[in-house]
Amino acid sequence: MSVRHSETLRLRPPRHRVERRAIAWWTVQSSLIPVPTMLVVGTLYLLIPPARFVFGWILLAVALPGIAYMAVMPLWRYRVHRWETTDQAVYTATGWLWQKWRVAPLSRIQTVDTVRGPLEQLFGLSGIKVTTASASGDLKIRGIDHRQALDVVEHLTRATQATPGDAT
Repeated sequence: MSVRHSETLRLRPPRHRVERRAIAWWTVQSSLIPVPTMLVVGTLYLLIPPARFVFGWILLAVALPGIAYMAVMPLWRYRVHRWETTDQAVYTATGWLWQKWRVAPLSRIQTVDTVRGPLEQLFGLSGIKVTTASASGDLKIRGIDHRQALDVVEHLTRATQATPGDAT
């Protein structure tokens, strides 16, 4: 998790992938709107024969992009999302259509928090939110093992306390 102090701080791809379980987490997340919608429209299609033509087209309009999104997005995000912490900075790469690489020097970090929604808890995952003195906002690392997230938060807390500067 650390890099030699002689290495310069530069924008580069982070080294660590998120957990493979994040694929399942993102798949479940991506199904929360299209699947119930398909079930409701499919039920209406079956129960109201005179309106089957309309409900059939609505079902197709929801199902095709919904299934494509559920199939593609989680795998694509898994390929993109990366993270790394060093003794100098936190590196993140996030997104899937709009991809973003960020580097936050430890001297700019103000707070480090863990974030766990209900689905992340179900999959044993956590997120880390690194608040910085930057107009670009927080750095977020999502989809890593919960124990590992706790270790990273502890490491960053120790490292930022030992780093000179006032994070402003």
